[in-house]
Amino acid sequence: MTTRSRILGVIPARLASTRLPRKVLRTICGRPMLQHVYERARSCARLDELVIATDSDEVAEVCRRLLMPCEMTSPEHASGTDRLFEVASRRRAEIYVNIQGDEPLIDPAHLDALLLPFDREPLTQVATLRIAITADEAKNPNVVKVVCDRDGNALYFSRSSIPFDRDGTEPVTYFKHMGLYAYRRGALARFHSLPPSSLELAERLEQLRFLDNGVSIHVAETTVGTIGVDTEDDLRAVERILASRAAA
Repeated sequence: MTTRSRILGVIPARLASTRLPRKVLRTICGRPMLQHVYERARSCARLDELVIATDSDEVAEVCRRLLMPCEMTSPEHASGTDRLFEVASRRRAEIYVNIQGDEPLIDPAHLDALLLPFDREPLTQVATLRIAITADEAKNPNVVKVVCDRDGNALYFSRSSIPFDRDGTEPVTYFKHMGLYAYRRGALARFHSLPPSSLELAERLEQLRFLDNGVSIHVAETTVGTIGVDTEDDLRAVERILASRAAA
């Protein structure tokens, strides 16, 4: 009988965001956004452990007050993946899940879908999610798009609208990349050891470092949408959704 892999969820929580300052501690329906993310992710039965990773004493103090496990990490990290790797050096697991701290609508179904490829294919090294979007949404450079092969492996990620519908005669489905990742320990270590790639720097998308270096990313599909909070409008939209759920 095979032993199930130990799975650690990590929520990188940097306070010094530029587009929406202090966003992980912004209040939504009376609670910090980070608390919403933590509590929703914690309800996923697949995670053996869940911890918040931050470089902020203020975030760490909020975590202590709300009884959310927290690890202090270096302020020098360039990405959430690097922050996750530091946590991995102290907390052993076979699979690490990178959960964005600005996704207060994350659902356990997202995490279940994200981890399913590791159950089905033992050679899976990295997994992420996609969701179908409209052609108009695909034109937004703030929405990251992904195209995949027939087996669900990523061919490319871009802020541009891909695939390009040259003639406009064929039905095209566009997919938004949802910023949840799961990594085997070896893949996470390899990412950290590699320098940023040219495609990664051009698109400002760190996942391209894997593709540039021949590491496959399996992209599972979900029909459950989220709103990543980057602006005041996003914050208000999430608050309306959560308030309506609470009132139902």
